[in-house]
Amino acid sequence: MIFVIAEMVLALFNKLGVIIILAFILSKIEGFRKLIIKKKMTFIDKVILSMLFGCIGIMGTYSNIPIHGSFANLTTIGVVVGAILGGPVVGLFAGSIAAMHRYLIDMNGFTAVASSISIIIGAVAAAYVYYFIKNKLSHWKTVFITVVITEIAQTLLLLALSRPSFEGLELAKVTLLPMMFVNALGITIFIGIIENIYSEYDCIAAGQAQKALKIANLTLPYFRQGLNYDVAQKVVDIIYDAVDVEAVTITNCKEILAHKGIGEDHHIAGHSFQTQTTREVIETGKYKVINTKESIRCNQHYCQLKSGIVVPLKERDRIVGTLKLYKTEENSITSMDIELGLGLAQLFSTQIELSKLDHQKKLITEAELKSLQAQINPHFLFNAINTIVSFIQFDTIKARHLLISLANLFRKSLSHHQDMVDIEVELEHVASYLEIEKARFGDKLQVKYDLQTNIFCKLPPLILQPIVENAILHGILPKKQGGCITIKSKKDKKDILLEVIDDGVGIKPDKLMILLKEESYTRSVGLSNVNKRLINLYGEDHKLQITSRFNEGTCVLIRIPYIEEQHTSEMEGVVA
Repeated sequence: MIFVIAEMVLALFNKLGVIIILAFILSKIEGFRKLIIKKKMTFIDKVILSMLFGCIGIMGTYSNIPIHGSFANLTTIGVVVGAILGGPVVGLFAGSIAAMHRYLIDMNGFTAVASSISIIIGAVAAAYVYYFIKNKLSHWKTVFITVVITEIAQTLLLLALSRPSFEGLELAKVTLLPMMFVNALGITIFIGIIENIYSEYDCIAAGQAQKALKIANLTLPYFRQGLNYDVAQKVVDIIYDAVDVEAVTITNCKEILAHKGIGEDHHIAGHSFQTQTTREVIETGKYKVINTKESIRCNQHYCQLKSGIVVPLKERDRIVGTLKLYKTEENSITSMDIELGLGLAQLFSTQIELSKLDHQKKLITEAELKSLQAQINPHFLFNAINTIVSFIQFDTIKARHLLISLANLFRKSLSHHQDMVDIEVELEHVASYLEIEKARFGDKLQVKYDLQTNIFCKLPPLILQPIVENAILHGILPKKQGGCITIKSKKDKKDILLEVIDDGVGIKPDKLMILLKEESYTRSVGLSNVNKRLINLYGEDHKLQITSRFNEGTCVLIRIPYIEEQHTSEMEGVVA
């Protein structure tokens, strides 16, 4: 008996060698490697793996040793490995394929039913094990126990279903230990070979992560300047030199900012997108992998770029552009390329957001200093005090109100260190300023308020005062008979609308066109600062909107995004 068992073990070892060689060959095939390391397999991926491991199970069946009217085999290897690597679906499908084959090739054999059912049991056991190890392939003890359970189940079924029963018993005595030992060893070796794929990709991933951090470190000084043509060109140069791709592109939401590599003749900075895929990524906010030239859908049919990944760049939750990595061979974007693209995009998005915050703080500081200088410069202070003194002589109550307004103005100017303030605080600040200016200019300056009640929102500090000051100095005062300034507030579906309207001298069309662009023009300095702050906080859609008719007046509209949570938190604070 011992001699027969030893002889069978040796024979199974010889058969096992073929399967191990197959495992080694599979581990070197790129398509198989990509399937194995996928974090999320598609249904097609699972079907392919099921058929592959089902075929390995069939190969194990044909690697049999005839004995006592049946045969010992290595069918379990393909089924169990398939379930452990691919999950329950792969294991059950592969098991079904191998079990059906096992039954059909020996339909009249007294072990056909028992062996076929035991293969399915092995698949179920391995599928159950999959949830415990989840691609952590070093759990060899768990794998070994799975094989033992499968072989014991097959033996018990063999004893229960065999007729005559004594033949089943004789077969079990000879085959149980050899099949249990060789199948367990084969599965362990098979998985060990596959485990090297994970180790290799882990090393590559570590290298990619290090590369991404290096690129992020090199690009950080540039992104601090914001996302523009010069910055984008320097960044794509760095990426192109560091990454194994044929082209790199950075865009904003409307046009190409920079392109380096193949396709420079038609992917030109300042031009609109050449690919429909870029538009889709900006619209959906989800990255996209392109595997064929047709999928890229470049406007130029001769374009050599045939695969790539397009990843959105974000500032907070707002899409501000895309990062694109291209190659000239189809289906050449690997999982490592995807991870690198996503990692770079995330790092760049963080850098862009930080640059915006830095720029916003700088603008706020400039606005505070400018406003503070305007409020406390000797000329303003002298005029304000003279105005109050003149009222003391004939209207002490008015003089007291003006002193309170001046004090409030100074206090609010000196305390504007917050990034955001309540709309009521900003309106109070403007009201104090207007109270003093109205007292100075008398009937030449009229002020009206049209403010909707129950508006709760936060907005940047010192955002209204420069606009009101601009309206008085350049709109009302140059008009001989003076005029009126109206301040409005209301809420529409998405935004809080703030308007500063004057019926002054207005702005000539040629000046209106460059008002927010040319900071050297004295009138536009305050407006330009406010406009930049709004764009940096809320995006281009919330820039200042200025309408004006020469000799009729000007309207400046500010749109602040209305966030429901602000209203809720305000109300909760009141209730508390």
